[in-house]
This record gives sequence, C-alpha cells and structure tokens, in this order.
Amino acid sequence: MMAVQRIITVIWIILIVSGGSRTRYLEGLNVNLGEALQFLREYDREGSAMCNRVMNSQWNFATNITDANRRKMLEDQTLKLKFDKASWKKTVTFAWSRIPDPLARRQLKMIAVKGRHSLTDDKFNEIHHLIVEMKELYARTRLCPYKMMDNVCDLSLDHDINRIMAQSRDYDELMHYWQAWHEALGPPLKNKYMRYVQLANQASKLNGFADAGDQMREDFEDEYFHQNIAEVISAVTPLYKNLFTYVRSRLIERYGDQIRRDGPLPAHILGNMWAQNWEGIFNIVQPFPAARKLDVTLDMMIQGYTPLRMFQIAEEFFTSLGMKPMPPEFWKSSMFFKPLETEAKCTPSAWDFCNKFDYRIKQCTKVTMEDLLSTHHEMSHIQYYLQYKEQPFLFRKEAIPGFHEAVSDAVGLTIFTPQHLHKLGLYNNTLDDYESNINFLMLMALQKVAYLPFAYVVDQWRWRVFADGVADMTTRWWELRLQYQGIAPPLPRTERDFDPASKYHVPADIPYAKYFVGLILEFQLFESLCDISGHKGDLHKCDFYKSREAGRLLSEILSAGASRSWQDIVRQMTRGRTNRIDAGAILRYFEPLNQWLKRQNQMEPVIGWVTSEEDTDIPTSVSALFAHWYLSRANTISSWMMITLISVISSFFTL
Repeated sequence: MMAVQRIITVIWIILIVSGGSRTRYLEGLNVNLGEALQFLREYDREGSAMCNRVMNSQWNFATNITDANRRKMLEDQTLKLKFDKASWKKTVTFAWSRIPDPLARRQLKMIAVKGRHSLTDDKFNEIHHLIVEMKELYARTRLCPYKMMDNVCDLSLDHDINRIMAQSRDYDELMHYWQAWHEALGPPLKNKYMRYVQLANQASKLNGFADAGDQMREDFEDEYFHQNIAEVISAVTPLYKNLFTYVRSRLIERYGDQIRRDGPLPAHILGNMWAQNWEGIFNIVQPFPAARKLDVTLDMMIQGYTPLRMFQIAEEFFTSLGMKPMPPEFWKSSMFFKPLETEAKCTPSAWDFCNKFDYRIKQCTKVTMEDLLSTHHEMSHIQYYLQYKEQPFLFRKEAIPGFHEAVSDAVGLTIFTPQHLHKLGLYNNTLDDYESNINFLMLMALQKVAYLPFAYVVDQWRWRVFADGVADMTTRWWELRLQYQGIAPPLPRTERDFDPASKYHVPADIPYAKYFVGLILEFQLFESLCDISGHKGDLHKCDFYKSREAGRLLSEILSAGASRSWQDIVRQMTRGRTNRIDAGAILRYFEPLNQWLKRQNQMEPVIGWVTSEEDTDIPTSVSALFAHWYLSRANTISSWMMITLISVISSFFTL
C-alpha cells in the first residue's frame, strides 16, 4: 500500500512541476531507455511463461471438469493477478510517455493503462472477488419449467432456455422465461454491482482516468471513439428501422393485438432473451417460404463428412489463400469431439498457449453446417495467432478490441455463401434466384443488423453508470434500448429489477463495445478482401476462396498484431480508403435487402417506432418508468439528428 501511495505522490509532483500539462496517465520519473528495454525483455519472457501456465490449467479444466482442475485453474489465475500487479507497479515507475523508443513506449503504455492495480490490496481483492461472485451466480442460475408439473427447477440458459426462446411461439411461455430470468439475476446482483462500480471508478481515477468507462475506452486508442461509433450507428439506423418495421408487421400476423402497429416491440418475442439476435424468428419473417433453404447438413451426412474432415477442409481454405497450415501440435492436442469419459465445456473456442507453437481448438463437433461454419470461425482465430506469433508478447493480440472476431466473421461471410458451398460440392448453385438471395440476406440481417444497436447500447449504458452514478440504472437501460432498438420490456419495471444484470457481460466485467466495432470491421475487411480478389457484383455473393491476393493482404494485416495503431491497420486493410470504422461496407452488403424492405413497408404507418404515454394497445410493453422520457422527447429533434448535430459541432471545435 505504501508503495502505491509513493507512486501517486510522484504523479502529483510531476503534475505540479509540469504545470499540469500532462494529466492523462499515471507514470513516474524514470526515463532510462536501457532499463525500460531490460524490463520489457524480462516481461516478455515471464509474461509468456505465466500465460502458458494459465492457459494449460484453463484447458485442463475446460476439457475435464473436476474440482481438482478447477482449484488448479484458480490458483494459477491468482498467481497471474500477482504477476500483473507487480508488472504494473514497475511500469508506472517509468516516465513511459517520454521513452524515446516508440515500440517500447507502446508496450509500456499497454501495461500501465490496464487493470485496477492502483487499488490497495484489500480493495483489489474485493473487486476481484465481487466479479467472481457475480459470474458464479449467473452460471448457477436455473429456472423452473413453464406450467411446472413437478418441483424440478433445473433449466439452464445455454442448454434449455436459449432454445425455448428461439423456438417457442407461445407469448405467455416466452413471458414466463423472460420474467424468471430477469428476476433470478437482477435483484440479487444489484448491490454487488453498485459496489463494483464504486471500486472500478476508484481504480480508474487513481490510474489517471476520469472514471472506469474512460479507462475502458482507452483500449480503442481513439480520442474521437464516441463520435465515430455514434456516426456509425446513425448511418445504419435507416436500414435497421426498415428491418424492424417489416419484422413487426410479420409478428403482428403471429401475435395480433399484443403488438401495436406503430409501436416498439416487446423484448421477449424476438427469438432471444435479450432481443439481440433475431435469427430464431426467421421462420416467421422469411420473405419467400417456398424458396430453398441454405442448409447443407444432409449433404454433409450423405457424403460421409466427419469432424476431422471438417477441420481439414477449414485448413485447406487458408492454405488456398497462401496462408499457414495448422502446426503438428494443433492436430495432436486439439479437442475435436465431446469426451466420452469426462465432462467438458462444449462451447467452441480457439486457444493460444503463448509459446509460439502450441495452438488448439476445443469443439464438440457434430456433422452439421453450423459446426462446419464454427470450424472455419475458430480456425480463423488460430490463423491470426500464427500470423502474429513472432511479435513480442504484448503485441501478440488483436489490433483493436473486436478485430479477432471481425477476422473470423469475415471468413464466415465467404464460407456461408451458396457460391462457396457449391465449390465444396455441398450445394447446387445452378439456380441463383432472387427469392433465395432475399431469404439469405434476411437471415444474415436478423443475425447482424438486428444485433448492432444492442451491441452499441450495452456499453453506452455502462459508461453512463460509471460517469453519472448508480441511480436509475434500470431506467437508463430501457431508455437506451427503446431509443436505439425500439425494444420495450414486456412487463412494468422498477429500479429493484436491475435488468442489465440479465446480460452476462455486465456482471462479468467484460467490455461490450468491441462486439459493435468487430461487426462493422467484419464487413469492411470482407469488402476489401473481395475487392482485391477481383469480385464483381453483389457483395453478399463474394467468395475469395483460392485468392492469393486476398491471402497476402490478410497475412499482412494480421501479422502486425497490436504493434501498430489500429488506424494504420484499417488504412492498410482498405488500401488507403479510410482509417476509421465505417458503415459503408455493411450498407452495401445489405442494399438489395434494404430495397426489398422499402417496398414491403410502403403501406406501414410508421417506419421505425413511435413512443408515447398513450401506448394503450399493449399496456404491458411500456411502463410509467419511462413517462419522463416520453415527455422530454415530445416535439424535439430526433435522436439521430441530434447525434449528427453533436458530431458536426464537435468536429468544428476540433479543427
């Protein structure tokens, strides 16, 4: 504790001496480049070894769930926390922002601005244990069946409830699970979360930030990040509202007067607990039900596909681009099947063991199209690991939070096309008809476009809580969801409910803006790879399989890891067109669907949603909780115009 206080004292001395010219980061007085480089060499060696140790124990637990393996994993994670704290303390003794070597300065900054190590040991341990407790409560939660016939309440979110939310069309059954899940998590987590916010803010302020949200945004290395993502969500909103309006019209056909023709949608009927992915209701909103569905599972079974063959096909995709094959350790140590003798976590995942040769995938693979796509997705992560493996340890990560997913999902966009599946001999693509194309784009829009506003809202809410305090947390959550998604709670809510806790990433302290960023970059990367491969025509029909030009570009941008700013990576990725997150590519991808949606919505009274206190047609979908919000927004500039106006004003003052 005394050491931390001495470091903080040093900071204040620096601020006084410099006249407050540098108030952003916590750092010390040591500008000795030789000492900094020596420290980074030691960190590279010890950090890699610690990472390898933790990854091994996490792998052992994930593939063989036992109490002994769990204890070993927790012990190693505790050791890593101690290592991280000791490394941080050493880093902030350097005046790292004035170290002349740019790569050394970048590495030191990565250590200095991360974590909550500025807290005293007791508070550091407290926030760590709070997060663990919240995560464990979330994982343990089980629900009772709808119209329970016995006293067994053992339905889990992953195995049972998510499936029910996607498949059930019973309005009241969906309401039951929505209400039960939110009730099981919100009230018991609220006080813990309030204390977590207090401690997270304390740590961030000691580390030189305004609050914990300010520290989270530092990961994006962009002074105008808020403005950039606001511009993106504004650009995508017309497409989202067209999709929303069409989906609402089809849901009205299914649920009748439970939904108002010009109003928001109740959160529980969109095929997902959080209304973040609408793929579950595709069979309700499918534009052309008679058109052929893009599903090659039966073809895979007929042709004798095996899990091993699926991984070999995924590897061949990358080698066709001139990229790296999987190393021998991958084939030796990966888990391709669900173990027969042990309990394992079956969620697909890609693993980097931090030693430059051991890379694995964990997946309980089944012979389905879904798992064929997942196999390519996870191997894309491995390919990223392989490309940047020669970088220093601190640079062996994605260029910007979300870019790992962007790369894997961009590969998914080319794999999940009739054109590519036809090349694999799994789909007869001789009939490239309009109806099948619109169906395909609708399915993709329910996955991608519907998700964007939710991905935007989660951290907008979290950052507001960090900045403005813990009052009215539930109100703010539903205000944002109504504003950006057009989603309203199916039941009246109070502050006791604390509905944000229903989403794992909130109590688990996992930043969420990276998913928004990753989704936009996914389409930017996909379009660039399609362009360089010579693709012509509609973007959604692109398949850059076997394009060595696409492979060279992908290898170049992945091999840099985090050694350069993400703006440089995006500029290289787009071959100089932009260095920003930009919505143009995703809009071009969905433009054929957007035109179709506009024609379908011509007779609709409202494109989007209207909110008012007189929402009497579905009284359970809104609440007096939002009365002040509705009133304050009557006869005002639309939120999207306001965002644009703020962006223009901000740009004017920063010229």
